[in-house]
Amino acid sequence: MSHATENFILIEDGKETPVEVKVPELIIAGWTGSDVEAVEKHIEELAELGIPRPTTVPIYYRVAATRLTTADAIQVSGGESSGEAEAVLINIDGRLWAGVGSDHTDREAESTGIALSKQMCEKPVGPKLWPYDEVKDHWTELKLRGYAHIDGERVLYQEGTLAAMRSPEELIEKYVDGGSKLVDGNLMFQGTLAAIGGIRPATRFEMELEDPVLNRTLSHGYDVIELPVAG
Repeated sequence: MSHATENFILIEDGKETPVEVKVPELIIAGWTGSDVEAVEKHIEELAELGIPRPTTVPIYYRVAATRLTTADAIQVSGGESSGEAEAVLINIDGRLWAGVGSDHTDREAESTGIALSKQMCEKPVGPKLWPYDEVKDHWTELKLRGYAHIDGERVLYQEGTLAAMRSPEELIEKYVDGGSKLVDGNLMFQGTLAAIGGIRPATRFEMELEDPVLNRTLSHGYDVIELPVAG
């Protein structure tokens, strides 16, 4: 089976343990909002860009696992891509771990097809992970934020709690057709929040997942290097 290999750092009991993980499937769960009105707002944002409505809610996009990266920079074709802060879950040796990532997407390609656009860009994730069982009972209280660097200014791009999304258990169950676990190594993006001020490109994107109960934060950022489009 084809897979990608990525390095993560598991944080537990005050220790940081580096691990190398083979990731066979990278899954982007879309339209995962628990608030129907918020989901509709995001759909309308994309509709303004000419992007068709989803056929099902939620929907699961399979992306090449080799698109997963913990690097601090990505290269994109042209200037019409943007990040989306998301919580992520990955099964490592039969145990779920939580992290933060960005579903970076080519918006020009998205107007042609969402599945196509998901394949066009790397999917950055932070290397550090928490055990999901440490945050499961207060998952909805975790705070997700995205920051975009636009015209030399760092602006708050997204902000909200994970209460805005369906539970990980529901998303996993629907993806594995009634099962309760991701296949070992599989990583799933959990959905995003509406962009403050609308979707727009940036030269750098940063995301963070704050745990106000255990007083800690996971964060990651990456530069967006625009490649020229010839022809």
